[in-house]
Amino acid sequence: MEFQGFPKTALSFLKKIKKNNNKEWFATHKSEYEIAILNPSRAFVVEMGEHLQALVPTINAEPKINKSLYRIYRDTRRMGANKMPIKERIGVIFWQGNNKRMQSSSFYMHFSPEELMVAVGVRWFEKPMLDAFREYIKDDSKREELHHILSDIKNKAKGYTHLEKGYKRYPRGFDATMSHVDLSLYKGMATFKTLDPKLIEDGDKLIETLYEIYEDMLPLQQYMYEVSLSIKL
Repeated sequence: MEFQGFPKTALSFLKKIKKNNNKEWFATHKSEYEIAILNPSRAFVVEMGEHLQALVPTINAEPKINKSLYRIYRDTRRMGANKMPIKERIGVIFWQGNNKRMQSSSFYMHFSPEELMVAVGVRWFEKPMLDAFREYIKDDSKREELHHILSDIKNKAKGYTHLEKGYKRYPRGFDATMSHVDLSLYKGMATFKTLDPKLIEDGDKLIETLYEIYEDMLPLQQYMYEVSLSIKL
């Protein structure tokens, strides 16, 4: 199936989920979900994956649920989780490495009626990744490298930004005398940009736009991949 963009019904279908967020309603509209969301999502993974593999030959692009695609049902059992059973935005991930996909350096995007968000890196660190990141940036040259990567991305003046710091106290092994020590305060390391969600309806333009953004953000993706290789299992 060739990717031609998401149909105009995709965003309107997500609006319907907002108004009817229950499993009974979704079960009766599953075929609409497959036509508007699931099938074009699979085609998008194949098409975008081929482009990304020109940048990173070992990137994972698998058009399956729990691989590059996410389940439409939300896990409401987790403490603090959103209790609405159906997700109101659609995410897609292309990850590099053998770690869990959310703990691997990735190219990511999600869309909803409110936004199209494009991101690169690792959005939040679980403990193995957090430990690896902190150990990696104890090296002065690695902190300097990351500082320049983030500065270069932001200085492209294309509306790119990155996650806010998540901690207030420096972790063990870091202190205020170290250059760029604030990098140790992050709970994740990713850069992102938000776009008009209607872009998803133009297949060629969506692929072209995302490829340009991912290419700009590639240095951070590769940096975080190097971090992931140092995770102690």
